[in-house]
Amino acid sequence: MSRGARFAGIIGAVLFVAAVVGFGTALDGYLQSQHPVALLGAKDFPHALAFNLLAFVLPGMLAGVVAMTLRHRLPADAGWTARIGAQLVFLSALAFIAMGLLPLDANDLESDASRLHGTAWMLWAVAFVSAAALLASGLWRDRQWSRFARLSLAAALGVLVAAFVQTDAIPAGVAQRIAFGIWFAWLTYADASRRRYRSGPEKQ
Repeated sequence: MSRGARFAGIIGAVLFVAAVVGFGTALDGYLQSQHPVALLGAKDFPHALAFNLLAFVLPGMLAGVVAMTLRHRLPADAGWTARIGAQLVFLSALAFIAMGLLPLDANDLESDASRLHGTAWMLWAVAFVSAAALLASGLWRDRQWSRFARLSLAAALGVLVAAFVQTDAIPAGVAQRIAFGIWFAWLTYADASRRRYRSGPEKQ
């Protein structure tokens, strides 16, 4: 595997953060604490295509690399729950890419375009929460993977709360960024822990 692929998680996270901060700063009136991330890539917004590419498409592709690598690194005796979990991580990566390919229509949040973007967001969240929970369940008893299992369960609960159990005390923009942050942190850990959690050809 190439050296670039070995740092896919951290590269994706850095691209996302840099895009959100950079394009957010350049857009007059944009507030990170209130406005959704996807607004920076909404139709007819300045540099929307570049933002969607740098914030969603490329990081999503890198997340897919992490998911595929994780799938091949699972223990040989990993059960179906862990293997399905790894597949769902890949699905969450595809949904993340879809958020960039299906931008919001800021002038009509009830339009088909906005609904499709919302569906991609929902699929991303549901896929990852399910993925992390299944990985935790399938790897919990494996001594080598027990820490990864605990962190996966924590990530699943964190995204679940941030994405679906919002309260008036947490602005929507903050809650969404917390959910994305947990996802990227989990991907970075999954990728960076390559040497600790190895199976099959990776041991050689």
